[in-house]
Amino acid sequence: MEYVTRIVIIGGGPGGYEAALVAAQLGAEVTVVDCDGLGGASVLTDCVPSKTLIATAEVMTTFDSSYEELGIIVADDTPPLEQAARVVGVDLGKVNRRVKRLALAQSHDITASVTRAGARVLRGRGRLEGMQALDGSRKVVVRAADGTEETLTADAVLIATGGHPRELPEARPDGERILNWTQVYDLDELPEELIVVGSGVTGAEFAGAYQALGSKVTLVSSRDRVLPGEDPDAAAVLEDVFRRRGMNVMARSRAQSAKRVGDRVEVTLADGRVITGSHCLMAVGAIPNSEGMGLEEAGVRLRDSGHIWTDKVSRTTAPGVYAAGDVTGVFALASVAAMQGRIAMYHFLGDAVAPLNLKTVSSNVFTDPEIATVGYSQADVDSGKIDARVVKLPLLRNPRAKMQGIRDGFVKIFCRPGTGIVVGGVVVAPRASELIHPISIAVDNNLTVEQIAKAFTVYPSLSGSIAEVARQLHTRKADGEG
Repeated sequence: MEYVTRIVIIGGGPGGYEAALVAAQLGAEVTVVDCDGLGGASVLTDCVPSKTLIATAEVMTTFDSSYEELGIIVADDTPPLEQAARVVGVDLGKVNRRVKRLALAQSHDITASVTRAGARVLRGRGRLEGMQALDGSRKVVVRAADGTEETLTADAVLIATGGHPRELPEARPDGERILNWTQVYDLDELPEELIVVGSGVTGAEFAGAYQALGSKVTLVSSRDRVLPGEDPDAAAVLEDVFRRRGMNVMARSRAQSAKRVGDRVEVTLADGRVITGSHCLMAVGAIPNSEGMGLEEAGVRLRDSGHIWTDKVSRTTAPGVYAAGDVTGVFALASVAAMQGRIAMYHFLGDAVAPLNLKTVSSNVFTDPEIATVGYSQADVDSGKIDARVVKLPLLRNPRAKMQGIRDGFVKIFCRPGTGIVVGGVVVAPRASELIHPISIAVDNNLTVEQIAKAFTVYPSLSGSIAEVARQLHTRKADGEG
């Protein structure tokens, strides 16, 4: 009788379900243990819902900011005294119902794909039981919602349990007025005055979205600028856009507490100032879901933050135990989680595999304009981590941008001084998530600025700016600059 390798995956997010598809295709017996629905936070409460909400906000922003410049006339019977009133509004209840419907549909599609591939999906919470057995196997105990337990035997276990919103002790979300990012989709009415605490990616995305939908937004940032972890030029453009559109951006303002006062929310800052709004969104980071799973008892090393330590092929410190996704703290992106999960399965099942290379990862902040990055960053260049030449070209010079009324944004490319090999890039533009791809290909394949410059682009197009930056870098190299 032929032996079948048994794989148990705890967590059904991108790291888990992508790993399940790979393992099943390679002939393993796969069980996915999940408690919320396949797709995980990425599909149910994070990426898919937020980007669906942002899609509506994007339409509102595009209409508000460019319809007059493009010559569009809107028939309006608003009384003369209120002529400046907003012509286009949004039904947030309808938007959120669509958000939930699409998220659920995506989850069902993923479940169908995983089961069709031959994997078993088991509803419940999984935990490791003890150390590795003499035959190399592991025990995973699955506890269902009704309290019943089932013990699974696995040759390899993948932990892909993700994370959950971090909470401040004095600002606990109540799901009504004080919210975390998983609770905003339960709102039926648009917040009149929204205070967003946290100016990282999540905070900036929601602040921009609700501002576009019609809320009066205050963004509380404990740092000098919004998006402190992103390219400084990109963050400066976004902050300027936020302020120009009427957002109150409060820099160097750390929130200490948030409390309900009737149908209002009071947020107290560390310096004693108090700001009020109708709602407050807490976006102050995430905590890995690694507690209560028997990880350390099973030999899995955790970092001080609670994240699981992994190597470049997703192995933990416990033999036969791998980890992927936000629970590892490597890079909080669905694409990275999926790659970590796939790499884990390829590695354990003996298929060809390349270690995870974070310098080829492209990421995007879904604000308006979007901010897309890949490879080495401006911070890497400024700190001397890599020697690179940089050219930045504002989109304002791009003919297609002029035609579309796009004023904000730029393309920036980093290349090596001697060879001209592209090592990184930043795009700030509408749909930057699409425009970053040619730069990602260049970084991944060690292409030179000369090769990028020689490739044809459509005229007029926003991608023409990518070729133009490459031409400038190549020309300056030829002129001896560097």
